[in-house]
Amino acid sequence: MLDIKQVVAKSINEQLPQLDFEQIYENLEYPPSVDMGDVALPCFKLSRLLRKSPAQIAQELAAGISTSEFIEKVEAVSGYLNFFINRPVFMEKVIDRIMAEQEKYGSLDIGKSRNIVIDYSAPNIAKPFHVGHLRSTAIGNSLRKIFEFMGYNCIGINYLGDWGTQFGKLIVAYNLWGSKEAVEDKGIKELMRLYVKFHQEAEKDPGLEDEARSWFARLERGDRQALELWQWFKNISIEEFKKVYDLMDVHFDYYTGESFYNDKIEPIIEELRQKGLLKESEGALIVDLEKYDMPPCLILKKDGSSLYATRDIAAAIHRKKEYNFDKCIYVTGASQSLHFRQWFKVIELMGYEWADDLIHVPFGIVSLSGEKLATRTGKVVLLEDILNEAIKKTLEIIESKNPGLENKEEVARYMGVGAVIFNDLYSNRIKDVSFSWDEILNFDGETGPYVQYTYARACSVIRKAAEAGSSENSFNSRLLQTKEEYLLCKALYEFPEKVEMALEQLEPSIITRYLVDLAQEFNRFYHEHSILVDDMELRKARLSLVKATKITLANGLRLIGLRPLEKV
Repeated sequence: MLDIKQVVAKSINEQLPQLDFEQIYENLEYPPSVDMGDVALPCFKLSRLLRKSPAQIAQELAAGISTSEFIEKVEAVSGYLNFFINRPVFMEKVIDRIMAEQEKYGSLDIGKSRNIVIDYSAPNIAKPFHVGHLRSTAIGNSLRKIFEFMGYNCIGINYLGDWGTQFGKLIVAYNLWGSKEAVEDKGIKELMRLYVKFHQEAEKDPGLEDEARSWFARLERGDRQALELWQWFKNISIEEFKKVYDLMDVHFDYYTGESFYNDKIEPIIEELRQKGLLKESEGALIVDLEKYDMPPCLILKKDGSSLYATRDIAAAIHRKKEYNFDKCIYVTGASQSLHFRQWFKVIELMGYEWADDLIHVPFGIVSLSGEKLATRTGKVVLLEDILNEAIKKTLEIIESKNPGLENKEEVARYMGVGAVIFNDLYSNRIKDVSFSWDEILNFDGETGPYVQYTYARACSVIRKAAEAGSSENSFNSRLLQTKEEYLLCKALYEFPEKVEMALEQLEPSIITRYLVDLAQEFNRFYHEHSILVDDMELRKARLSLVKATKITLANGLRLIGLRPLEKV
């Protein structure tokens, strides 16, 4: 495997043996333009250590480093040491590797025999699956694919919000204003209507809140009527959720909600008590976290009912026993960061060394025209509606541009849903997102459809070449002499590095943005140079770039949960 930074770092290290190789490697960077070199070492940090000016250091190193198979020349410019690599050798190595590794290109087997639990999506039972849930679902699904690509065994858990006082509220609302017929007819939309109505009526009659808490306490005690209603609401909800997951092509190993841990809470309470961590506060039980600059972690309410933290602690301990995870990752909104810091600290105080293996992956909120989404007020946009609208719009575009396309309904589904997912994963996950129909369904510019069209274009070129009898993979890299060809190959080379960065930073947007950059480089190459030229040797060389691009785009699209489409 060719690592040009490693080649350059080694040559520098031979001149400066007093420096650590890793230190040199980490300080190397790619210049903003290939005209300035392919890899550069800024010498400014070395100035104090070597007691020379950055310019002098760069000049002395340039004079001492010899050219080689990979290094064509070295220049010192304004304190930078710039390396120019042998492009034909580089391009041959990159393309050969991609052609050899195919769908494995970009992967590393670093996760072998290591388990990763990823807790993502986690919608609330009896509440609609709205656009706010898109982020956790898309980010979690992409992280799972990235970890699996790097050799880890992943366990995907949909930790459904199926327990808590909100179910007491829903039972009260159903008993007062609902009917079996309406719920069976309208499903989750009727449950949402009842939930919203409860909060409207509770503002006028605060006693409804006490009644809701009473019903939830009955539910925790195993009251038959409460359990039957709760299970009914849960079944209806999961059926609705699975429609959306099927559209998004998202799958889980387990739908294990908060309720699963209800009978595992008492042992946790007892363990906390035995370890001297529990304190009573106004009738409730807490773990005091004042010395860690955090509010207390509430474990049991004064009526004896559990809370999110209680169930999360029980879930983490169960998952460690069940899956022996290397990491347990929680993909939830940044607004829950304090909650996770609190109960992670409780796990640590309980003496579990694996507390550091619990990782919260926060993301920014989704707002609607600047206002936060809120189920209790009914201010939501249903995710299923967005996905169906995207599919509809995509089909309209296909009908106008390519009406004879085979399986156009299927293509519209994958492309439309992919546009929504790509849009969500394009920004850094911590960034807040203001939902906009215009933006999410815009198929121009730096979008999922743009990348999908580029992939389909590469496939089309390869099909035409095969029809003309050009399908062999041997090529002469010395015929690839243009700047566009080199820049495309350089972008292809960067893919494994981007995947590793995405894994380390738990950041799918690194892949998403890379795919746009790669698509742009391919389209520049495509528009500037004919590929199926009469010169058969040049044709084979350029086709090798197209084939390598097709493989890399496909690998990247799959990592963010999109399906590569050969015809659009």
